[in-house]
Amino acid sequence: MDGILGKVFYRHFLFPFEKRPFARLVYDSNQLYSIDNNNTLAPKLICREISWLCVERLKQVVITGANGFIGRNVGKLVSKNGFDVLGIVRKGKKRTITFGRAIVSKNLSEDSLVSSIKDSKALLHFIGKGRQTVYSEYENVNVDTTRDTIRLCKRASIKKIIYISGLGVDQKSTLGYFISKYKAEQEIIKSGLDYTILRASYIIGKGDPLSKTLNTQIRRRLIIIPGSGNYRIQPIFIEDVASIIMKSITDKKFSKMTLDLVGAETITYNHFVKDFVQGRKITIRNINFEDAYRNAMHNRGQFGVDDLSILVGDYVGNHKKLAKISGIKFTRYQKVLKSSGLS
Repeated sequence: MDGILGKVFYRHFLFPFEKRPFARLVYDSNQLYSIDNNNTLAPKLICREISWLCVERLKQVVITGANGFIGRNVGKLVSKNGFDVLGIVRKGKKRTITFGRAIVSKNLSEDSLVSSIKDSKALLHFIGKGRQTVYSEYENVNVDTTRDTIRLCKRASIKKIIYISGLGVDQKSTLGYFISKYKAEQEIIKSGLDYTILRASYIIGKGDPLSKTLNTQIRRRLIIIPGSGNYRIQPIFIEDVASIIMKSITDKKFSKMTLDLVGAETITYNHFVKDFVQGRKITIRNINFEDAYRNAMHNRGQFGVDDLSILVGDYVGNHKKLAKISGIKFTRYQKVLKSSGLS
């Protein structure tokens, strides 16, 4: 116990009969000088200090993966809406945080980290991986890191966790990515914490992965569409995602809910690509899926193996349920493409 709270506790409770325990008491940078002959100031100061600490921590939201596409955008909106945001990042990534504060963590277990986030309102868990290698497997990143995050919440007395999963995740999945996400979901559900799990379709906005992939191909004047391109997607605007997560922090309707994080429109990938190109003279070519898969296997194409599986999986979520619970007005994807300069 330090600062004014420590001084008040020490002098008022350990020496309650001292006549002038607060003859000259300094309160922070405001230089508050007070005389208290009857020990009436101490309880007021204690209440004020405790109230300040409680309010500050109740307003604090913690984000893992704060420097990623979702973390950056959600962090900015949450910060603008009156929350103190503390982003947890890896070493060397601290300067990428342009909102709130950032703290570096190697494995989410440091004592200093626990004390910094103690009693925060919620933890937003955005660490995840969509492509694995021999050096970084799904189990390690998507499952083990979620377990570490749950332990961190419990050590820091954070009662709410919000997690971004993937549309298509279920118990019957045979895809490595979906299996790891399902395991992560189950860790959260069985943790005893309050939670909101959001199974995301393609999230679009400035700097999103799908737009980056398409823009890379546009610069080469050729967009490759694996297979028929008739599989469906439900793109959702990152600012709508941020608004939903904001509501998930405070609204009890989101308590212990698993929701599909999908946009209002269901379109084919062919349709989306044509809208993305916006009438420019770019060649769009559908290629045999076998060729696309072979390229992915040898890391030669724009998509990884699991990227392809997710894309052609034709996963469609329940937008009506999300709209009813959130109560927000969703942005049409065409407006996002035009206003955000994605293409």
